Amino acid sequence: MTLPPLEYSPLADPVRFLAGALEIHSPSGQERLVAQYLVRGMKALGMEAWVDEADNARGVWGRGPLQVALVGHIDTVPGEVPVRVEDGKLFGRGAVDAKGPFVTFVLAAAGLPEELKDVFTLHLVGATEEEAPSSKGARFVADKIKPSFAIIGEPSGWEGITLGYKGRLLVRVRREKDNFHSAHHEPNAAEELIDYFNSIRAWTQGFNTGMRAFDQVQYSLRDFKVHPVDTRQRAELFFDLRLPPRLPPEEAIRHLLAYAPPTLELDFSGREVPYQGPKDTPLTRAMRVGIRKVGGRPVFKLKTGTCDMNVLAPHWPVPMVAYGPGDSTLDHTPVEHVLLEEFEKGVAALRAALEHLARAPGGAA
Repeated sequence: MTLPPLEYSPLADPVRFLAGALEIHSPSGQERLVAQYLVRGMKALGMEAWVDEADNARGVWGRGPLQVALVGHIDTVPGEVPVRVEDGKLFGRGAVDAKGPFVTFVLAAAGLPEELKDVFTLHLVGATEEEAPSSKGARFVADKIKPSFAIIGEPSGWEGITLGYKGRLLVRVRREKDNFHSAHHEPNAAEELIDYFNSIRAWTQGFNTGMRAFDQVQYSLRDFKVHPVDTRQRAELFFDLRLPPRLPPEEAIRHLLAYAPPTLELDFSGREVPYQGPKDTPLTRAMRVGIRKVGGRPVFKLKTGTCDMNVLAPHWPVPMVAYGPGDSTLDHTPVEHVLLEEFEKGVAALRAALEHLARAPGGAA
């Protein structure tokens, strides 16, 4: 695919700019073309911009001492949603998760008053492989930016401010044993894995008793395979756990190993630490001001998923929230779309929040 020429200002036609990003297919690992498109847009808006070694779309606005990171991912899950505008909605894969939030960042930054360039340095990162366990883009910039504040681009609804995301642990379990006749009473390899998964399910149900959703462990069986039998039986299952702040990955691993008989082989990956930030910081106060200025009623949220906030929070011990227009229940669905009015309000609210942060970074709302 060849990039079309950018013959307009993204600020003058923001919907067209976002639609152009949605039209570029960019599942995890294939983001370079959309990164180039977004860089072209940031350059047209007067920013220094480039595609870095991780294929991130990078941009910088301003030259001031107040460092703010705006990180939103530009990869998507597989599957295309035809890009179109219908009934005030822009459809397309990534409209809410999360090209829409990142384009919101770009447009909000570009419309700030010029005098704030001496106050701010805004680091825009359109990150790669967030939808994959690698989180390649976020990990690449983790030690390259030293922000005072960070905003992660994820759909919160334009009036929502997300304070936290659950952590994650991916678990692969294997069992291999000598084959035997099916008339024997001994459980086969697949049955042993099923018994183990049922024991983990029972553990999580007990762990979750009386807890709100954000404080519960969630489990999801992702794959189960029984390999053709010769002289050996081989079976494999793959599941993930979503972890609340009271259960970091290493503690979860301790429980998983305790329930596993020594005949099972366990591998762990995707270890993301849960994160929940405070409600009252200069950043949350600025976000509330910005949302109210556009006529909204700010609401704090906690999400049961995982995002680049989990990756970056251990590296950036600074006030951090996630923000972006869009309904997160539409993530990964065949009808993914963002309301155009919400997209426009999200841009305006974030711009007002950034301006407040620049003018009164320690002030109260």
